[in-house]
Parts: sequence; structure tokens; C-alpha cells
Amino acid sequence: MQPEIMKNVDVFLIANFSLIFGMAGLFWPEKFRPLFDVLMFPWPASYRMVRVNSIAAILLFLLLVGRLLLY
Repeated sequence: MQPEIMKNVDVFLIANFSLIFGMAGLFWPEKFRPLFDVLMFPWPASYRMVRVNSIAAILLFLLLVGRLLLY
């Protein structure tokens, strides 16, 4: 049987990486734009798209933290 602390480690790690990449995308969109050029190959990446994805990553972090606090 798993200890209670180790039950949500995967959700905790995903939440932290989501917050890290969301904040980094907001602070340094010029460094993330080449990554989005590769990920979104047929469409050109823009700073607006990087910002929107960063905000979505931060919202995902908030949803995951809410899940951790409720369970």
C-alpha cells in the first residue's frame, strides 16, 4: 500500500512543470518561440500564441492544485 504522501506525486510534478513553463513563456517568449515553430510545424508561431499557451499552462496549474487540495 502506498503512503498518503506518494499518492499524488505525478499530479504534483505535472502541476509544477506546468507552472514553470507557463511563467517562463510569459517572461521570455522569444526563447520559447523556436520551440513552438517546431511543435506547430505547418503554422508559423507568434508571440501571441506563446503567451496564450503560457496562460493556459498557468490555468492548468491552478486546476491541478485545486485537485490536490480537494483530494
